[in-house]
Amino acid sequence: MEKIDPFYQSVLNFYDNASQYANVTQGIIDQIRSCNSVYRMRYPVQTSKGKIKVIEAYRVQHSHHRLPTKGGIRYSNHVNQGEVMALATLMSFKCAIVDVPFGGAKGGVKINPWEHSEYELEKITRRYTVELVKRNMMGPSIDVPAPDYGTGSREMAWIYDTYRAFNEKEIDAAGCVTGKPVTQGGIRGRTEATGRGVYYGIREACSFKEDMEELGLTQGIKGKKIVIQGLGNVGSYSGTICQDEGGAIIVGVGEAEGAIYKEDGIDIHKLLKYRKKNKTILGFPGATNYEKDQREVCIEFPCDILIPAALENQIHKKNAKKVKAKIIAEAANGPVTSEAEKILNKKGIMILPDVYLNAGGVTVSYFEWLKNLSHIRFGRMDKRFNQNTYGAFADLIERSTGKRIGKQERDFLTRGGDEIDLVRSGLEETMVTAYASIRGIKRRKKNIDLRIAAFVNAIEKIGSDYSTMGIFP
Repeated sequence: MEKIDPFYQSVLNFYDNASQYANVTQGIIDQIRSCNSVYRMRYPVQTSKGKIKVIEAYRVQHSHHRLPTKGGIRYSNHVNQGEVMALATLMSFKCAIVDVPFGGAKGGVKINPWEHSEYELEKITRRYTVELVKRNMMGPSIDVPAPDYGTGSREMAWIYDTYRAFNEKEIDAAGCVTGKPVTQGGIRGRTEATGRGVYYGIREACSFKEDMEELGLTQGIKGKKIVIQGLGNVGSYSGTICQDEGGAIIVGVGEAEGAIYKEDGIDIHKLLKYRKKNKTILGFPGATNYEKDQREVCIEFPCDILIPAALENQIHKKNAKKVKAKIIAEAANGPVTSEAEKILNKKGIMILPDVYLNAGGVTVSYFEWLKNLSHIRFGRMDKRFNQNTYGAFADLIERSTGKRIGKQERDFLTRGGDEIDLVRSGLEETMVTAYASIRGIKRRKKNIDLRIAAFVNAIEKIGSDYSTMGIFP
């Protein structure tokens, strides 16, 4: 019997546990459980030194109940078929939960991006794109990649340029990939999107007084002590926004080089500057240091909220009992194994599941895709109109009251929304609405946790699509 990747098995365990609560026929449950398309490729690339290196890569399309399929591309030495299948599966559920009309997909290239020159990375990326284009596995209405671990806007620009070379007459070519630079059809707010979505999700969860009282916490995110594992894109934005806009206190951080803890709080902006200068978080003024071989200790730091924002399987059956947080906010994909979750549930810890909490990235990717298809920047049509309308209201108030509104107050009251304002507003609305749905299912069905509720929500939405496709009687 073929061995299943532990991460993929964990996702399947979560799915199987939740599917029994979903109001969906068994045939559809079986269909949703499986990945529809798995494409494994190997291709040669010439390195800067003239040697030939064979690259192993994947693209998995989990579900075609909605098109296009959507999912990031990660570059990592740990990439394997099972991991990509797990991530693609989670993407289907993620899109359904936040009502983004995509099927789930994911891509992976088995390399360490930090061991390659920019020249080599460009060749690897462009060749990967060619492999997908040749097999009709990419396009604005087929499958739309995005950044993930080890990739960013630079790689997405290479993908867009390569796709456009093969489809020069396609007017919607910019919609073939998201996460692009703003100058090449990208959208403002995409870089911070996943971290900002994490903040909105945590803030919303903490807003319910009765839920917080069950955990022995006060209502609201302000003053909550947070530990972050992973200071990449998601972890750094989650931390800065929770600190700056939520009033939370960052007390601990874990990274590849070690971990630090400071009970009275770490200014996350100063830490990021310190790490950029010193290439390490260790030695940050006033913090207690834990060396590289102790870096996982950050999972055990005392705090209210633990944000695992690194890779999958970070909280497992061996360390779950040591978790002291009251809330685990899954900013990463699959940071808690199914075995660990059983332990955490017995401890009464609230888990904000990844299929909901880190959906900010795909939500804003959806906004970028819409921008590319509509060929217009958000706010271009109505910003000045709204500004003039609000200005007229301010004038009316001044005439009616006989009092002048100060310039600062007038600027605030009459400001029209820029693209980033509208993106943040749309993301906030998405995360708030999705949490309300998940929490509602949890409260109605009783004795289930937020992850099961989130999966049930997704399964029933996807199942509804399949039921109307004429595939099942």
